[in-house]
Amino acid sequence: MFGPHLNQDMRGIRVRLLSSRRRHPAAKALLLVFGLFMMGALYSVVAPPVQVSADDTVTQQVEEGRALFAVGCASCHGLNGEGQTSGTIQGPPLAGVGAAAVDFQVSTGRMPMARPGEQAAAKPNRYSDEEIAALAAYVATLGPGPAIPEPAEYTPANISAEDLARGGELFRTNCSACHNFEGAGGALPNGKYAPPLVGLDDKRLYLAMLTGPQQMPVFSDEVLTPEDKRAIIGYLNALHEQPAAGGLALGGLGPVSEGLWAWIVGLGGLVFFAMWIAAKGAKAK
Repeated sequence: MFGPHLNQDMRGIRVRLLSSRRRHPAAKALLLVFGLFMMGALYSVVAPPVQVSADDTVTQQVEEGRALFAVGCASCHGLNGEGQTSGTIQGPPLAGVGAAAVDFQVSTGRMPMARPGEQAAAKPNRYSDEEIAALAAYVATLGPGPAIPEPAEYTPANISAEDLARGGELFRTNCSACHNFEGAGGALPNGKYAPPLVGLDDKRLYLAMLTGPQQMPVFSDEVLTPEDKRAIIGYLNALHEQPAAGGLALGGLGPVSEGLWAWIVGLGGLVFFAMWIAAKGAKAK
């Protein structure tokens, strides 16, 4: 007879006990900690795996480039690439020249220069490919500029005869005035010169057009599209691969050297012939 009442009393005691614990001042704090713990555990289960970002690698490359720049370039271009001047420009500022300019100048040995001069000449390169990439990455942080192109951008693969013809026309229109009609180079005012293009690989030709080193104008993608640049490179490759047709090449300088020899041989022969006639006439008298 006491069974049902006893069970009801026990349930009432348990309810009152739980209610009193829920009303305890520490209950809300414990519930909050428990909820946060459960959310953290759930997130660790469903969250995607953490991927290593490439930013660390890029940052390390930039720091390596900064150290190389401080040793080999800062004496002329300034520690932060701001440029150095003392009466005349010793080293121009590099903000905005881009990674492509660094790749061309350093890979061809033009930079660093032993001392400032009228024009930096190509010479053996002092840096490895990794060091050049680090220098380029650092200079690229100084300001936006042309990036180093990918091989697909400068390699004239499967170029057609029409593209070769167009490349030849573009070269003769934009480049031959300085580099000569077959890329043999030529003299320019104030002790400067256009270097020969024979033997330059596709990447260096593309970088030169893209960045306009020294006195060369910049042929940006708005002036010459990447397709135009590849057509010019294909034309030069085809031109330089042609076998010699025989005879005197005269340095491949075209009408200049041909005209010089025409004057020396032609006019010189006429002068000697006139002197011979005059001498023969004097002896006859």
